[in-house]
Amino acid sequence: MPTNNEKAAFSKRLEFALRRSPEAVQGATDLALRFNLRHQGDAVSPQTAHKWLTGRAIPTNDKLATIAKWLNVDQHWLHYGPPPSKPASEAKEGSTKDAKRLPPELINLAMKIQELPPHRRYLVEELVEQLQQDVG
Repeated sequence: MPTNNEKAAFSKRLEFALRRSPEAVQGATDLALRFNLRHQGDAVSPQTAHKWLTGRAIPTNDKLATIAKWLNVDQHWLHYGPPPSKPASEAKEGSTKDAKRLPPELINLAMKIQELPPHRRYLVEELVEQLQQDVG
């Protein structure tokens, strides 16, 4: 059973994903309506959507999958947040040979990104993915 902190963190990620969405979702009733248009299973009530938005509940996996697909975010990120980063000692062990080949400015950039809070690292990753799509 998810803790209150996990539910609150999910709520923040959901709100973030909704803000990024081209559709302007206005409150729990609108969220429930738009969700129900996309979900193949049981419909959700505005009260359930309100619980998602206020951090009192986390949707089941099938509903998370629908939300993630709709909002174009990773389902694991939506549910659990970004994966924890490796401790610095682990990262250094396997990468000393490779790090010597990388230009110092690239290493500095990677270190700056790594120091960002998880939600900001996610934004950087999203931006890089968008830029890669534009180039490719």
